[in-house]
Amino acid sequence: MFGMFPKMIIPVLVYIAVAYASAMSGGGAEGFVGDIDRFQSGTCAGMENAAPDAEPCREGALNGTLFSVDMLSGGVWTLSTGDIILILGLVFLFIEMVKSANSGTSTIVNHGLSMGVFVICLGLFLMAPLFATSTFFLLTLMTLLDVVAGFTVTAIAARRDLGAG
Repeated sequence: MFGMFPKMIIPVLVYIAVAYASAMSGGGAEGFVGDIDRFQSGTCAGMENAAPDAEPCREGALNGTLFSVDMLSGGVWTLSTGDIILILGLVFLFIEMVKSANSGTSTIVNHGLSMGVFVICLGLFLMAPLFATSTFFLLTLMTLLDVVAGFTVTAIAARRDLGAG
């Protein structure tokens, strides 16, 4: 039963939980993604193009620093919530790749459910403002890679089992 469960849904659910929790706690979408559009245009307080009465930009929960590590090079490595979600996505993508080498009914069901996860992610990315971020785009791309690789590996394994290749 657990083998049929598409593991790529876990980082997607984490993203959804963080997105809605931070958006509901105040500030709407800006509470989640921050004022990235104002930052990119340079109109935050203290920036060159900012008006004298401009407010400072907010990082938002997705781009906010969770922790930072001083490196031997003297640089500082910072990890944000979005980075952690992407790391989680890569770990589960690896698990899905390893699982796709198996054959059987549960593998076929898993591929179908993984396709469903991809379609839902694509719909959210295209239609919901909280999901129109690079982090969620990369998660959506990982779900697509899971689907394509799963079907490809299963087809190659089936062809080998049938002696056709």
